[in-house]
Amino acid sequence: MQFFFIFFLGLLAFSAFGQQPDTMPLANFAATQVRSIGPAAMSGRITSIAYDKHTGNILVGAASGGLWHSTDLGASWLPLFDSAPTQSVGSVLTNPYNPDEIWVGTGEGNPRNSLNCGLGVYRSIDGGRSWQPRGLDKTRTLHRLLMHRDNPQILWAAATGAPWGPSPDRGVYKTTDAGETWQKVLFVNDSTGCADLVVDPRNPNKL
Repeated sequence: MQFFFIFFLGLLAFSAFGQQPDTMPLANFAATQVRSIGPAAMSGRITSIAYDKHTGNILVGAASGGLWHSTDLGASWLPLFDSAPTQSVGSVLTNPYNPDEIWVGTGEGNPRNSLNCGLGVYRSIDGGRSWQPRGLDKTRTLHRLLMHRDNPQILWAAATGAPWGPSPDRGVYKTTDAGETWQKVLFVNDSTGCADLVVDPRNPNKL
C-alpha cells in the first residue's frame, strides 16, 4: 500500500511538469467504494446516558447528534430530538415516576474548540414525540440536570455558561415548579461555571 501511494504521487509530479503518463481507463475504478477509515465525526461525542430500571429503556444524548432511544438494550436506536431547535445535548434524565417524562439540558459542557451550544432546558411528557422549552435558554451549556428523589417538580441544572467570554448565566439553577421559573442558587462570578453536580443518595437535599 505504501509503495502504491508513493508511486501515485510520482505520477502526479510527473504530470505536473508537462509529461503525461499513460492514461488509465475509468472503468478500472468502477468497483471502488468509499469507506470510513476512522472516527472522524465531530458529533460522535456522547454527553449523557439515562437508564430507566423499570422499563429497561435507554436514552443517550450526543454533543451535536441529538437524543437517541433504545428499548432493546442498544440493539436498535430511534432519534427523539429531531424536532427540537438544537441538536446539542448536555444532559438527559427521566422522571422515575413517569418514564414518558423526559428532560434534556442542551449545550454540551465539554470546553473544546468545537463545542456545541444549546438553547436551555426542554421537556417531553409523551415519551419524546414532542418537546417544550422550559427556560434557561441563555445558559448555552447545561452539562447536568438532577431531579429531586421525592418531588419531580424540583430540578437542578448545572450551567457551564457561554464558552468564549464572560457570562452572567453560569452556576447552579433550581426550579420548584417543573421549569416554570428558575432561581440561581449558586453563582461565583461571570467567568466560573458549574461543570457537574451530584446528589447524596441518602439526602436528596444535599448537593
